[in-house]
Amino acid sequence: MKALMISADNFEDLELFSPYYRLKEEGISVDIASMKKGTIKGKHGYEIAVDKTLEEVDPEEYDILILPGGKAPEAVRRDRTAVGIAKFFFAEKKPVSAICHGPQTLITAGLMKGRHATCYKSVAAEMKGAGAVYEDKEVVVDGNLVTSRQPSDLPAFMRETLKMLKKK
Repeated sequence: MKALMISADNFEDLELFSPYYRLKEEGISVDIASMKKGTIKGKHGYEIAVDKTLEEVDPEEYDILILPGGKAPEAVRRDRTAVGIAKFFFAEKKPVSAICHGPQTLITAGLMKGRHATCYKSVAAEMKGAGAVYEDKEVVVDGNLVTSRQPSDLPAFMRETLKMLKKK
């Protein structure tokens, strides 16, 4: 089983590293993809190596897409390839888990209309504007989509993400 995490500089450290290591604990291979090679740096200074640029990603190779939050999604959502990858996962009904600002990429991709979801409070109006049914809860599951609000929601986020993967 393989997971793809898409992020960029200024990610929320906990929202990237917690799922990254939790998936690895389950024996799931995890690739970090970004717009550039090298490393990306979190808001709190932690760095992680980028395994692939977005252009190198073949979404068919992956079982799940994880979109961490922080300020990184502002950059990720402007990348056409990242938006295309998100659309692919939805079209194939593959699991997608997004936390905090992570759903912004899904909003840009036009994938939230009619979906039940949550996000960080400052993104809620944008999510509603995209046609989502916003719920202020620690985790919301709607079909192949798992969303959460913030780092304190990570236990629920990962519980539901792992449940989704076990259904595959």
